[in-house]
Amino acid sequence: MNNNLEGLEKKIGYVFKDRNLLKTALIHRSFGNEHKKYKDISNERMELLGDAVLDLVVTEYLYKKLPSSAEGELAKIKAMVVSEPVLVKISRKLELGEYLLMSKGEEITGGRGRSSILGDVFESLLGAIYLDSNFESTKEIALKYMTYWIDNAETVEEILDYKTILQEYTQKEYKVVPKYTVVDESGPDHKKEFRINVEIGTDIKGHGVGSNKKLAEQAAAREIIKKMGL
Repeated sequence: MNNNLEGLEKKIGYVFKDRNLLKTALIHRSFGNEHKKYKDISNERMELLGDAVLDLVVTEYLYKKLPSSAEGELAKIKAMVVSEPVLVKISRKLELGEYLLMSKGEEITGGRGRSSILGDVFESLLGAIYLDSNFESTKEIALKYMTYWIDNAETVEEILDYKTILQEYTQKEYKVVPKYTVVDESGPDHKKEFRINVEIGTDIKGHGVGSNKKLAEQAAAREIIKKMGL
């Protein structure tokens, strides 16, 4: 664990007036299991706030950058960049996992490198900056790390989380979530092949194949996205 919060401030280019906000942004909920003082303290509330701030930052940027794009196109790009793969890459670049306060058990099982945790901590960091300053200062920090991904969202294959893009779109447009079903599983353990169908309601269907369920689901989501012309 890295306790050098001043070093982290230098990395992100922001010095906190109240460093306790920064510390709270780095407290994983497991930390309270071993430290009673922090039983009811974690970064989850800040993560919720940071998520909302980041949504606004990215939406405003897209709104100004793409004045002729329709709402659906802006929503699609936002979903692509405000997603776990991108947020995890930013957190790893900043080495945020090394600064997290978490239980020994969580750390032993790989918590410092876990994508779900790293994706959240960048948002909690933005929430802390927002509470310590204002929207404009937070936007400046957020865009320092997000601009590349926004500008290249549709060409950088590694960030195309098709499942997230599809789910966020269908929830907004149809008020339903995609349903994934394994229709076939074949091959030996070291070379499995999964076939998965995805459905949105009863009318829109897609199909995907992959060496594991996650990849097959991504392939199915990608097919349906192309069918829908997103």
